[in-house]
Amino acid sequence: MLVASRDLTEEEILRKLEKRLDPRRYVHSLGVAYTACSLFMAYGHTDPAELSRAYTAGLLHDCAKNLTDEERDKYCKKYALELSDVEKAYPYLIHAKLGAVLAKEKYGVQDEEILSAIRWHTTGKADMSFFEAVIFSADFMEPNRRELECMPEIRKLIYRDLDAAVYLILKQTLIHLEHKGQVIEEHTREAFEYYKRYERNE
Repeated sequence: MLVASRDLTEEEILRKLEKRLDPRRYVHSLGVAYTACSLFMAYGHTDPAELSRAYTAGLLHDCAKNLTDEERDKYCKKYALELSDVEKAYPYLIHAKLGAVLAKEKYGVQDEEILSAIRWHTTGKADMSFFEAVIFSADFMEPNRRELECMPEIRKLIYRDLDAAVYLILKQTLIHLEHKGQVIEEHTREAFEYYKRYERNE
């Protein structure tokens, strides 16, 4: 499958990712890429160019995940990334925002929808586009993820009601964060409040 990159072939991106990511994260990225494509096809997006975009976003969504603290700080400074207090307190959140920048600067991705999907794949946000919602969801429920009690329900629902599945993912995320006593990032809270309208009562 062709990737939506101006500078690199699929093989070059895969080689680069395999060097930058730990083995588990690399396998996860492949899982997100293929899950994103399956969701695109399920919702009628079967054009090869569209599938290429979904595949590229899935592959690169975690491209900044395994940076060292020093590398992360260097890139944040180089690209003048503004970090919220929550991101500073929980640096693992930074990889999504930084990943969108590195996808453009290091992997040749110019497509703004791909970059936005990478940017929001961790926290989500209110009223996500179809593309953003797919990458957000695929990251949560691709087959290599640790099985959670809610996973079968989400995997069954997501192919017929994406917004309702996004709501369940956000609900599970808030439960998890509250259980760990972590601060909930503002965009995640806003997304949860927005997607409440899609709660299914079956």
